[in-house]
Amino acid sequence: MSEPPSRTPEVDTHCPYCALQCGTRLADGRDIGVTVRPADFPVNRGRLCQKGWTAPDVLAAADRLTEPLARAPDGHLAGTTWDDALDTVAGRLRELRARYGPDAVAVFGGGGLTNEKAYLLGKFARLALGTSQIDYNGRFCMSSAAAAGNAAFGVDRGLPFPVTDLATADTVLLAGANVAETMPPLMQHFDTAELVVIDPRHTATAQRAKLHLQPAPGTDLALALGLLHIAVVEGLTDADYIRRRTHGFEAAVRRAMAWWPERVEGVTGVPASVQRTAVRMLAAAGRAYVLTGRGVEQHSQGTDTAAAFINLALALGLPGSGRGGYGCLTGQGNGQGGREHGQKADQLPGYRSLTDPAARTHVAGVWGVPSESLPGPGRTAYELLDSLGHGQGPRALLVFGSNPVVSAPHAARVAERLASLDLLVVADFVPSETARAADVVLPVTQWAEEEGTLTSLEGRVLRRRALLTPPPHVRTDLEVLHGLAVRLGEPAHRYPTAPEDVFDELRAASRGGRADYSGISYPRLDAGEALHWPCPDTEPAHPGTPRLFLERFAHPDGRARFAEVDHRGPAEHTSAAYPLYATTGRVLAHYQSGAQTRRVAELNGVVPEPFVSVHPDTAARAGLADHSLARVTSARGSMTARVRLDATMRQDTLFVPFHFPGDGRANLFTHPALDPRSGMPEFKLSAVRLEALPEATP
Repeated sequence: MSEPPSRTPEVDTHCPYCALQCGTRLADGRDIGVTVRPADFPVNRGRLCQKGWTAPDVLAAADRLTEPLARAPDGHLAGTTWDDALDTVAGRLRELRARYGPDAVAVFGGGGLTNEKAYLLGKFARLALGTSQIDYNGRFCMSSAAAAGNAAFGVDRGLPFPVTDLATADTVLLAGANVAETMPPLMQHFDTAELVVIDPRHTATAQRAKLHLQPAPGTDLALALGLLHIAVVEGLTDADYIRRRTHGFEAAVRRAMAWWPERVEGVTGVPASVQRTAVRMLAAAGRAYVLTGRGVEQHSQGTDTAAAFINLALALGLPGSGRGGYGCLTGQGNGQGGREHGQKADQLPGYRSLTDPAARTHVAGVWGVPSESLPGPGRTAYELLDSLGHGQGPRALLVFGSNPVVSAPHAARVAERLASLDLLVVADFVPSETARAADVVLPVTQWAEEEGTLTSLEGRVLRRRALLTPPPHVRTDLEVLHGLAVRLGEPAHRYPTAPEDVFDELRAASRGGRADYSGISYPRLDAGEALHWPCPDTEPAHPGTPRLFLERFAHPDGRARFAEVDHRGPAEHTSAAYPLYATTGRVLAHYQSGAQTRRVAELNGVVPEPFVSVHPDTAARAGLADHSLARVTSARGSMTARVRLDATMRQDTLFVPFHFPGDGRANLFTHPALDPRSGMPEFKLSAVRLEALPEATP
């Protein structure tokens, strides 16, 4: 009989869910299992949301993966040994690469992976596999805001200031962010601020707002342009700040001048008087912040929309001024760090560009390989998934920390592409919908069983600490990558398995990059230092940079850039066949694809099945009542959900959460149209119809 896992009595760590990364203290309750209590950490100040309180329940999930699985001849997944699993995977990868070339193998990562995992995954793809085909699910989350932030400021950090600065605000504009449900502990930082909320739905956050702007889906860019127009016409811009600290104001304003309030009202439905009130509230505030979220970013024009809200913040003189700022609310637990260290299609560690010769030379030097051996940029996330199994597309896919069968747009199409592969390998700790489709499943550690670092939405690097030893036949992702790399002929030392060793290499690879971690170390983090990047390796030790842009922006001339953007319509419009808009999002009880939270009885009891929020009049026209079973259908597919009547909904708009599998997948109807700059799919707007279903339908 095997020995029970060893345990550490208590550890200080962080919640495994969103990018707020609330501080927690885990304890081994022995007979009662793992317990959690909130820490007095700056972002959560002794509070947790429902997901945080129940996070330990996932550690004891009844269907936890505890041994490798391989697809048997009869089509079922059956237990196997680690050696057989890794030998099988490595052998098939060698065969496919030899026959079709290195790009026949692809890798798909996740924004929940630790910094160490994200870093080693990118290195593994480019060296052990030699493939350019790597991207991650953060492309579905932060890519539009990241592209806009890099263009405007020269660097992308979700919040270029600490979360605690928001508590000093007089006015906060939240555009497309339902913080009260997605990041509840953040709401306490808005207690003294007047909130201006932009959202097609009257969300829990909008209910707390002083002013709610409720635009038609897909019109946020027109609204942002209109707000800038008002600021200029009413003389509310900060002329001195614009002159000293920015470029491109005149070109941006020329575009905005075409969007006078009454025209914006006609396009968005937001009254001109409400638009003016919103701008005046921001301009009159002693301290004001403009924050964007996925609601305005997950569109085929998401980058331009984020840029338009940055334009508004710059025109009011907020970023880096000490009087407020602009930020985007990063979603996934390591959404910030996950996009900095090399698992993106076009990126190297330190937030370096894969096409920059100097960046390639530096990173190749750290890795001990010629820079010319590094492949170039590959396909972005949806393009990668859509290309699988095609004539020139990848024939094998390795998935770490993601569940694209549920989370990707046009989900039925993605499931078909995954099924067409010669080899699908998934590393996970529960049998997600993607894992169930795999040829080989590799069981890996959970958050409370592993060491590492994550980077919060405010650019603060945090330590994840292990409370439990994983089950005997479970390995870390670092050990999985090491085992595969060695079998593929790589030197063992190139793929460390100790997280601190990987982090030390990451520090060297990031040195001098936009996201410079070279001055951050485990000893400094374990000593309790609050270290925000950039934190270069200096003598004396650099204190980190909690507030960016106070003296200059990250462009060579130190100035921010206005963006010359204009409104364009969504990828599809309503029609007689599809007369309604559908938008998707999260609910308080669940997280992302739901693979974790649907396994927590308390959370699943709150929202046990997919639903569609509908205005009562819209439901009546479709012959539907509260709790009726309905089908939501677009040109791409349809899903089934239970009706929830909501009199605050726009009559032309439906809302569906995206946390559910099978026929309840919202992403069965979502549009795969991509933002041309960020690769972000148009999750937030689909033209659909609503139909009643008989109760006998499963």
